[in-house]
Amino acid sequence: MKIGFIGLGNVGGKLAGSLQRNSFDLVVRDLDKEAAAPFLTNGATWAESPKALAQVVDLVITCLPSPAASSEVMEASDGVLAGLGPDKMWLEMSTTDEAEVKRLGALVEAAGAMPLDGPVSGGCHRATTGNISIFVGGQRAVFERVLPALKVMGRRILHVGPLGSASILKVVTNYLCSVHLVALGEALTVAKQAGMDLNRTFEAIRISSGNSFVHETESQVILNGSYNINFTMDLVVKDMGLFDGLAQRLNVPLEISPLVLDIFKDGEQRYGSRAWSSMIVKRVEEACGCELRAPGFPAELVDDESEVAGAEVVVEVGG
Repeated sequence: MKIGFIGLGNVGGKLAGSLQRNSFDLVVRDLDKEAAAPFLTNGATWAESPKALAQVVDLVITCLPSPAASSEVMEASDGVLAGLGPDKMWLEMSTTDEAEVKRLGALVEAAGAMPLDGPVSGGCHRATTGNISIFVGGQRAVFERVLPALKVMGRRILHVGPLGSASILKVVTNYLCSVHLVALGEALTVAKQAGMDLNRTFEAIRISSGNSFVHETESQVILNGSYNINFTMDLVVKDMGLFDGLAQRLNVPLEISPLVLDIFKDGEQRYGSRAWSSMIVKRVEEACGCELRAPGFPAELVDDESEVAGAEVVVEVGG
């Protein structure tokens, strides 16, 4: 299978790296050609346009920062849609809007090709090693065709339903991540102000009912002081907005989500759009005149699990 990869940024570059490391024939494209340099050095081919890329590959993967960026890459006169045809496939790995991926998917089908959405979850450090989780929406037969590529990009692959369903679950899980992060900032600050040792506090949360994936990862770089989680404020605001927009379309009355979105908008205004998202805890640190610091925590997360072949997660329904 020849794969074209568009979007070699913080996540996309790592996913494309897993494909290349596992000997997939790769054609690449990014607005910044320098981002493609390591791939070209290792044998990938450069595409002069998204259209040119789509014309020469079996599977087009896009991993881009926003729905607007995906729309431009897909629908421009020299975009992906102009290069698609029968038996080709498109896999949208960006975090995007469910309605938008369905809209673009209809255009892909009109061109004779087959669409999937496949956002990832689990942190950039796990994307580096191919141990991240991947949700996939779309026709089962198409999912099975791309499964060999999915298995090298991720460890746990879950086919969740029709096109768009993966994007729904992605914004749901990102919403929960954002809530956990804000709550952890408050919890750690209360513990700090109460005179608790933060190493012991970290461990108490980790072994208790208060634990979460966010605590096991983001709390470490907060306590180190680097805040370097490889994810930025503007992306949280974008993802939270997608979740809120989905809830509004479904007439679901939300209370927590709008508050957390406002907190991150304030954090973006205070610290900048490209500030690490875990810096959101600085709001409560600054309000209390304290720093959440403890020795022994890393400045950046590294996945210490061995890279292993991914597998589909099978969900038993009914019974």
